[in-house]
Amino acid sequence: MAGIFGIAALAGVIAGPATAAMTAWAESEGGRVRLIALPADADGKISAALQIEPAPGWITYWREPGDSGIPPHISITPDSNVTLAGIAYPVPKHIEAGSLRDFGYDGPVAFPLDLTLASADAEPRFDAQVFIGLCKNICIPFQADFSLTLPKAAQSAAQEAMIIETARASLPEAPGADFAVTGSGLAADHKALHLSLTLPEGGDFPEIIVTGPAGYVFTEQQNARREANTFSTDIVIPKLPKRFKAETARWGLLVKSGRRAMETTLAFE
Repeated sequence: MAGIFGIAALAGVIAGPATAAMTAWAESEGGRVRLIALPADADGKISAALQIEPAPGWITYWREPGDSGIPPHISITPDSNVTLAGIAYPVPKHIEAGSLRDFGYDGPVAFPLDLTLASADAEPRFDAQVFIGLCKNICIPFQADFSLTLPKAAQSAAQEAMIIETARASLPEAPGADFAVTGSGLAADHKALHLSLTLPEGGDFPEIIVTGPAGYVFTEQQNARREANTFSTDIVIPKLPKRFKAETARWGLLVKSGRRAMETTLAFE
């Protein structure tokens, strides 16, 4: 499963030409990756996805990979007629291998991308560089370069649309009436984060992933208690960077309850 980066050399590849709004796969020992995009809408917004298929036994990573790994990164070249507004992350798995814990995906996954057309008059094309981590017994940083030209006019793109729609459906939901944070606060010594939640019907104790400073992920719970749809727990925070200002920082929270997942941001000011 996960290992230490540096054991394997960087793998890189230039993908072949795009077919319609889908690039060819860029392949490595640990899996393959490609870009998919739909034509721009009337406002110049482009729905797209970064699709990764790890090879059997391999994994790829969430935005906070855990003890090892590299989160997916994509950059658009400055001379492209497209800008990247953001990348979204499907609900990850908590993957353990010995003493290592990772957060990622052990099967095919697609990360939705929000792109914007810079100019309606120029050719709707872009060049992108993708950098991901793929891990088994060793970890391979994998880099691939892509070029994609989008059709200006609407055309049949059922396969691309289905992949992107499925990717968006795999994202955690926003807080709602039956699934939300009702209270949160840091312990005075910053060794715990108290959470009160409203949870969906059914299910047992939720899995909770808290992210604070970059590279830190917290999952251990203490004093967990559920009564009907009300849940409270303390997330253990064993260590923080010395200069990290916990009270003014924005903390990420992902809660998995049954077949649903909710993601939000916590702020204590």
